[in-house]
Amino acid sequence: MKFLNKRFISLIYILLDIVAVSVASLAGVVASGAINTIEIGYGMYLYALISNAIITVAVFMIFKMYSNLDIYVGAFEGLKLTLSCIVVTILHYVEMMFILKLGETANLAYMLIFFLLLVALTIIPRYFRRSVLAIKSYFVNYANGDRTPVMIIGAGDAGVSLLKEIERTKIIDYAVKCFVDDDVSKIGTYIDGIKVEGNRDKIPELVKKYSIEEIYIAMPSCGGEIVEELAQISKKCGCRVKTLPGMYQFISGEVSINNFREISIEDLLSRKAVRVDLDKVMDYVTDKIVMVTGGGGSIGSELCRQIANHNPHQLIIVDIYENNAYDIQQELLKTHPSLNLVTLIASVRDSKRMERIFAYYKPQIVYHAAAHKHVPLMEESPNEAIKNNVFGTLKTAKLADKYGVKKFVLISTDKAVNPTNVMGATKRICEMIVQSYDKISNTEFVAVRFGNVLGSNGSVVPLFKKQIEAGGPVYVTHPEIIRYFMTISEAVALVIQAGAYAKGGEIFVLDMGKPVKILDLAENLIRLSGYEPYKDIEIKFTGLRPGEKLYEEMLMSEEGMQETENKLIHIGKPIEMDEEAFFAQLDKLKEVLKKEPTNARKLISEIVPTYTGNSDLTNV
Repeated sequence: MKFLNKRFISLIYILLDIVAVSVASLAGVVASGAINTIEIGYGMYLYALISNAIITVAVFMIFKMYSNLDIYVGAFEGLKLTLSCIVVTILHYVEMMFILKLGETANLAYMLIFFLLLVALTIIPRYFRRSVLAIKSYFVNYANGDRTPVMIIGAGDAGVSLLKEIERTKIIDYAVKCFVDDDVSKIGTYIDGIKVEGNRDKIPELVKKYSIEEIYIAMPSCGGEIVEELAQISKKCGCRVKTLPGMYQFISGEVSINNFREISIEDLLSRKAVRVDLDKVMDYVTDKIVMVTGGGGSIGSELCRQIANHNPHQLIIVDIYENNAYDIQQELLKTHPSLNLVTLIASVRDSKRMERIFAYYKPQIVYHAAAHKHVPLMEESPNEAIKNNVFGTLKTAKLADKYGVKKFVLISTDKAVNPTNVMGATKRICEMIVQSYDKISNTEFVAVRFGNVLGSNGSVVPLFKKQIEAGGPVYVTHPEIIRYFMTISEAVALVIQAGAYAKGGEIFVLDMGKPVKILDLAENLIRLSGYEPYKDIEIKFTGLRPGEKLYEEMLMSEEGMQETENKLIHIGKPIEMDEEAFFAQLDKLKEVLKKEPTNARKLISEIVPTYTGNSDLTNV
């Protein structure tokens, strides 16, 4: 039906253009006084009109004036139409002079009147539709009180595209009331009848004036700091705030108004996103056999996606949780049908199973992401944390050394620095294992340490969102607790780049900027969801959980700092340690663990001197 409608509209425009050129020709002859010079018969005059009409339609087709008639006519279409009319006028002059031999008729006055009338009569129908839509837009946005009043921040290409999308998308029940833009040259102008009212300072005033309920930030190319400032201004007005995806996606049609998303914490990070040229640093996985343990988890699955994009010889996903493994397997089979993918259900704690995997597949690069990571749960079950994190890493590292793996990258955490909880302490032991094995192995062993990953399983942001959706309350452990945050994409970029930089023994650390106060994060999420903290959604403080501290550290004081090519990625120098004594402690821990001891914390504190948890606590 859409195709038939376009054909029908094109036919109407062709007929209107035939009428236009005929009227322009006749009116030009009469107005210029050239009619007194015409001595041709009726048949010849009809021939002149028909041939002129054919020339006009042919030229307009060449200039594609009958294509894309469903879009809004703008300045570019007006320019094309004017150029088309110039070509038609020139051809008409040639016809009059050399074919019809009407030199006296084709005088300057006639040709000028013909051209001006042709432009006017062909452009009016085309801009008529735009005028109708502008009037419709006015009534939709100002006269219809049933629609949600919205404001668009950004009167550039993205903002204009958004306005047009809202106007022609019937399922979107929004009414754009005004634009806001900091560009002084745009203030006071109109876009399809909608005024650019002022800069960001006028947002509170305009929200009251137009009773704005939602604000769209249509500035996809601006940095996170600008988005954060605009969001802060908007949310203080009690409005829901949404932001636009990349402009190239919007223009290409990959996304539309329906893809506008609620402002997320990713947009509010108080630092620039870490940029890594993955194409440059991922060359080392191309044509390699790559294994990802814990490949179904948040970090592991994203690693698998990025690796799959860079043509590994084989990608091996190892995970004990079958649902996670199945999800990433099915996704990669769909997105990368030619990928040599192996998905294995296995625990890194199972020595024989892991040995068989290493012996059969002989991986060249191993990303070790398998671990228990939930702090409160590991406080209740410290033996399991030691078995999985410490000895799962030890067994995997031994096999990497035995089977000649080229690179081994451990996923670590900022909680390993001066740990106050079992999970952090076990990850610190994992780092010590990696650094120790690097000294005795040909494999390049490195660790990658980062903070809280936004959106990962069990992280605070999804939890807060669920609590808000349920009507509250939102639970925060302590009003002063702070954390460093990074996105999953940043975390994975760091892991990947660490593999490229690795020379062996390093602990790579991301400069994560300013830490985020969890209470501020909770309040911001509540406001951005359209509610008022403490009024619509209550916030309750539950107290610090066992093993939890108010702030996290990224580097131990004795590690120091060393820059890399990426100024936001640093290297902590290896700490001197007695490897022989360390491995003896691990052997002792392994034997004791077989008896399911109730004093696991005391055993950990003997290996990790910086562990400050309560080592006297017992466990089941």
